[in-house]
Amino acid sequence: MAQFGGLYEHSAWIAEAVFDAGLQANHNDPDHLHDAFRHVVSAAGQQRQLDLLRAHPDLAGKLARKDGLTSSSRQEQAGAGLDQCGEEEFALFTELNKRYQEKFGFPFIMAVKGADRAQILSQFQVRVDNSAEAEFDTALEQVLKIGWFRLMDFFNE
Repeated sequence: MAQFGGLYEHSAWIAEAVFDAGLQANHNDPDHLHDAFRHVVSAAGQQRQLDLLRAHPDLAGKLARKDGLTSSSRQEQAGAGLDQCGEEEFALFTELNKRYQEKFGFPFIMAVKGADRAQILSQFQVRVDNSAEAEFDTALEQVLKIGWFRLMDFFNE
């Protein structure tokens, strides 16, 4: 739990479920371990999945400006340059975050590792027009991708 409880933003229940199901030798491999996490998320049911999505912060949001992000989120957002937004970009992120949250009921989630602000804004502007069902599925996939990146960081350390 100390190692993997934080892979998914404020959602240690995922690692707990994998642990409770019993760890196997193949879980020493990141692909197999990630598959176990994916299975837990897929089987969680829509409300639990929605709670998982809602546990994520806004990108370039107020929490980032007030240093209220988890260490992992702070590093990921900084790596994408989201901590370098000028006032105009910050205003655009704020407007998109508000529109997205009002439409879907959870924050815009994107695995930002390897992306820059322009790519993130482009995806944001496209995805805010998605259907609720399509965006729910996309957001869950992004959560799993974030978990994968964090897991790989752990295995590479």
